[in-house]
Amino acid sequence: MARTRFNTLAIPTPDALVFGRAPKPVTCPSGLTIGGGQVYPELNFTLPPMLLDDNTWPDARRHYQEIGEAIVRRAGALRVPGLAIEFEQLPPMTQHPQWGAEITAVLAESLKRLRETTGIPTALRVTVVDMRDAEHPPRLRDGEAWENMREAFITAAQAGADILSIESVGGKEVHDQALLFGDLTALCVALGSLAARDMAWLWENITAIANQYGIVAGGDSACGFANTAMQLAGQGMLPSVLAAVDRAATAPRTLVAHEHGAVGPSKDCAYEGPVLKAITGCPISMEGKSSSCAHFSPLGNIAAAAADLWSNESVQNIRLLSGSAPEAFLELLAYDCRLFNRASDAGDALKLRDWMVESDVPTSVEALMLEPTVVIDLARGIAEEPTDYARTVRAVRIAIDAIHKAINAGRIKLTDRDETWLEQLSAAAETLPAKEEEALAAIADEYGSLYNPRSYDL
Repeated sequence: MARTRFNTLAIPTPDALVFGRAPKPVTCPSGLTIGGGQVYPELNFTLPPMLLDDNTWPDARRHYQEIGEAIVRRAGALRVPGLAIEFEQLPPMTQHPQWGAEITAVLAESLKRLRETTGIPTALRVTVVDMRDAEHPPRLRDGEAWENMREAFITAAQAGADILSIESVGGKEVHDQALLFGDLTALCVALGSLAARDMAWLWENITAIANQYGIVAGGDSACGFANTAMQLAGQGMLPSVLAAVDRAATAPRTLVAHEHGAVGPSKDCAYEGPVLKAITGCPISMEGKSSSCAHFSPLGNIAAAAADLWSNESVQNIRLLSGSAPEAFLELLAYDCRLFNRASDAGDALKLRDWMVESDVPTSVEALMLEPTVVIDLARGIAEEPTDYARTVRAVRIAIDAIHKAINAGRIKLTDRDETWLEQLSAAAETLPAKEEEALAAIADEYGSLYNPRSYDL
């Protein structure tokens, strides 16, 4: 498949970037149209803490059957207008693709029963685990890990998945070290060269499988990159301004999936989703306050500003006073979506969107990266650049400029530590190598042993 480069914006103005509406809606095989005017819940769930092996597999399967029954029960009671669910495979389920396929079939059957009894349209996303970094340096394009992943995608498609997704990890071996060193050149190489090259190869394969089975090639996520930075910053281990700049820098890398056939919805943990939506017009899934069951975040409300699916990240199948945790979180998501959709019906979507934006931006420089004006600036700058590396450098510079402007306007205030780091990052951004090959050479001595050039066609 030839790469389709996006060099213009599908959403050129901030006021056109809003929840529930995408220029290129996606209709899934099971009937749910995403991005066509409403926001739908995307429920994500997992097992309670337990060992997963041959002996415990019947118990694991029972958990997913219970979750399926709970979904049918609660979605019907809430009369949701549509429902997506995400089955994020656990590592043993990708290592044993038939296990993943078995759970996919269980959940597909539950959603079929929901459709038949209520008429509610549904979608089932299956996210395969990227196992390729088990070796060091990672072996990305062949070997047992990749073969298991490929088989997991195929068997999921055969078992009833509507959407295929992944949180890929190519380039992470350099990115993690770059974060620890605060090394902006290495960070741009990891995202704009290594990760982008891997995404191109990987999504050629995923899209081919999706097309073969007539299902949707959804999207990727920089979860292993910018979300790692976000969590480390939240624990005081990294400066927040570095996490914010890293957030912006991941968008060109994740865009590569769409330039190789992905059509959305992007993954919920892809906080770069609004930039992708602005460039491609594809719908996006987002997570915020209702993902606190899985992790804490400074992006509780603003994450919903452009969402087409609203997710909880992942919740364990444990018992709460009200019922099972998946049931409870489906209710939380459903009520949020009712509010979004009511605001849209009343013509007040932008008002609600702006309230959500302004509730988070003053408290978080990371939230600033999701502010609609900043999103459009990032999207436009990325689209104007000819290469993935140049796009990444441009995103870094736009992010740093946006932070300076927000400080000068009194919209945000940094700690002394972050102010010092912002000065350092600003200086480093001005001296970033202009070309990919120059950047690769610049980091070769310190980072060259961390990655295998053959994995990136270098």
